[in-house]
Amino acid sequence: MFKKQLIALSVMAVVAGGAFAQTPDTLARIKSSGTVNLGVRDSSGLAFTIGGGKYVGFHTEMAERIIDDLGKQLGIKPKINYQVITSQNRVPLVQNGTIDFECGSTTNNLARQKDVDFANTTYVEEVRILTKANSGIHGIADLKGKTVATTTGTTSVQTLRKNKRAEGIDFKELNGKDHADSFLLLESGRADAFVMDGSILAANAAKSKNAKDYKIVGEVLSVEPIACMLPKGDTKLLKAVNDSIARQVKDGSLAKLYDKWFMQPIPPNNVNLNMPASESTKAAWAHPNNKPMEDYAK
Repeated sequence: MFKKQLIALSVMAVVAGGAFAQTPDTLARIKSSGTVNLGVRDSSGLAFTIGGGKYVGFHTEMAERIIDDLGKQLGIKPKINYQVITSQNRVPLVQNGTIDFECGSTTNNLARQKDVDFANTTYVEEVRILTKANSGIHGIADLKGKTVATTTGTTSVQTLRKNKRAEGIDFKELNGKDHADSFLLLESGRADAFVMDGSILAANAAKSKNAKDYKIVGEVLSVEPIACMLPKGDTKLLKAVNDSIARQVKDGSLAKLYDKWFMQPIPPNNVNLNMPASESTKAAWAHPNNKPMEDYAK
């Protein structure tokens, strides 16, 4: 009996030890290495590249400020390793530890919450339709018989198909490997419309040869909370990131950062997106939460 008890206790210890070992401690790794592996996007409305290894945008700069705050907490000045991620690989790269966290354009939803954690919402997105100004497309009804582009690994066309106003409307779907590729499908005429987050649509149009050739049209297809994505169960990192976001909201620097990237001329073409913060985004700042998009649908 005593021997069986010892075996049982040993098994429990191994199981407990294994569970403990699997709990991530990203802050300890950052302090040890002096480096933060930050996931960034290269063609999102909230995070993009202007070439030459330079990554910019509302969420990218916000993430850099988060990293500054992490460094102060840890007593170091971390080096940032910018790791470009895509819609397809962003969740796996957080899960396997390739990146410490990402601040791009990721929607917080219940499915993803099973695999990763989300910081508090910092932007509330509206999924819309982008088309050429002379296309004759003004909303969902006009997509019948058309070709619609979206980005692999996103939920935008699924959202469109689920929309009640899309019932009975048949359209062809084309997938770009990233947002820039999806926009190219529209720009080149292979697609008649590009369905995606409004900020992504506006940013890609703004970076085009002639932004006036495009317009965002029609109904809001869905409202989605966007937030930084972190490893599942890393409570220390989650608290540190949320503390930094709260600090940026409280001192007004997050609102100023929003103004810089959405209400002022931005690189590379010095186009003003002219997208004031929505009431939903302001509410997310005023009342910190990480509610998934399913709660917004209610």
